[in-house]
Amino acid sequence: MLCVALIGAAAAHADGTAGLLVRSLAASCAACHGTEGHAVRGSTIPPLAGLSRAEFRRQMQALREGTRTAPRLMGQIALGFNDAQIEALALYFEQQRLTP
Repeated sequence: MLCVALIGAAAAHADGTAGLLVRSLAASCAACHGTEGHAVRGSTIPPLAGLSRAEFRRQMQALREGTRTAPRLMGQIALGFNDAQIEALALYFEQQRLTP
């Protein structure tokens, strides 16, 4: 049930209580990847905004399995998310517009 609520919240672009949950999950990414996944211009850290759901899931799975090289902190963060949270974040970031 939580999975459905999280995914639905992301689809509704973070409206209501469940939407706040998705945005709070995304906030944990903001310190490095920027607010709503918009990385700071010139940063070597990739943006998450506009990343396809499939690619986001693939990258997070690789981090969780240790098959993707990344800063140690990123691997620990990925391990902290369950599948429903990753799916909700994937949908949320996919819906963010890329900045020119």
